[in-house]
Formats: sequence, structure tokens, C-alpha cells
Amino acid sequence: MSTTDHFAGDSRTQLERMLAGDLYIADDPEIAGRQQRAVRLAARYQAAYIEDPDAARPLLAELLGCLGAEAHVRPPLYVDYGSSLSIGARTFVNFNLTALDVAAITIGEDCQIGPNVQLLTPTHPVEPQPRRDKLEAARPITIGDNVWLGGGAIVLAGVTIGDNSVIGAGAVVTRDVPANVVAVGNPARVVRAL
Repeated sequence: MSTTDHFAGDSRTQLERMLAGDLYIADDPEIAGRQQRAVRLAARYQAAYIEDPDAARPLLAELLGCLGAEAHVRPPLYVDYGSSLSIGARTFVNFNLTALDVAAITIGEDCQIGPNVQLLTPTHPVEPQPRRDKLEAARPITIGDNVWLGGGAIVLAGVTIGDNSVIGAGAVVTRDVPANVVAVGNPARVVRAL
């Protein structure tokens, strides 16, 4: 660890820095408490879903920042906090969504999210010493209405995907995708308009 005080003159807590989208270190007890809450609720949701998906819905609503009417999430669901994840009405999320919601993740209405999709808001410094010092930050992800993310797609921090677009299975989305297109590959590239 370096002796550099990365937060000299900044009296905010690590949680306050995280919520502002600034560099922070995830060693704050309040951050850890929020993460543990998410782990507990996600596990309770999965266990309840096995018995009765409709009865499990209140647990999912408690976990997430926003759960739209008739949205359906098949567990397991993996989140950092859950409270920064919003899922729009009538959206279907298949198994194994990993939504690292350090920053806001907004999924629109009528979306189809394939299995094993990853939505990754965290970022880390490229320079070695700040990374060794455990600094991190995050940028939001926004997915428009009626978007289909194919199985195994990965959407990186700061990306916006426009309404009606389709992201091919296994694509890695590193930059914004406009509305009404199909994008595939690694990195994802627009291959046709809809």
C-alpha cells in the first residue's frame, strides 16, 4: 500500500464518494453492510422462488431500487447492492444476471435479458499504484425499452443501449449502442439497422 492520502481535504465517507461516482475504497462498514443486505435478500429470493415465484416477488421488490409491473427475474440474481438496479415493466430476466450496481443500472420496459448476462458498472484505475491502493469508481449503465441482450452479453460501465436494439449473444458492449440496431461481437459493433 502506498502512503499517498488519496482523499486529503475530502471529509466525505467512502460511501458518499461511491454514491457521487468518485474514486473510493470499498472498506467502509456501511458499504459492507449494504452488500451483505443484498446477499441475504438475493438468497432469500432464490429460496422463495423455488417454492412459489409469485410469493417471492416482494423479496425481489425489497432488494431492487425499482421493479416494474409484471417484470420477471429468474434466479439466481447477483448484485452488489440491488438498490441501484431498476427493472422496467414487463421485462424478463433469465438465469444468472450479474448486475454490479455500484452506479445506477436502469433496464427499460419490455426488455429480454438472456442467461448469464453481465452488467458491470465498476471501474478501476489503469495505473498500477492507485489500483494496488484499492481505488475504484463506477459509471451508470442504461438499457432502453424493448432491448434484447443475448445470452452471455457483457455491458461495461458508462454504456447506454438505445430502444429496440438487439445485442448478440456473447457480445462485449464497450461503448454506446444507438436505438434500432443489431450489435454483435467483441467489442460489439453495429451490423445492421432495424
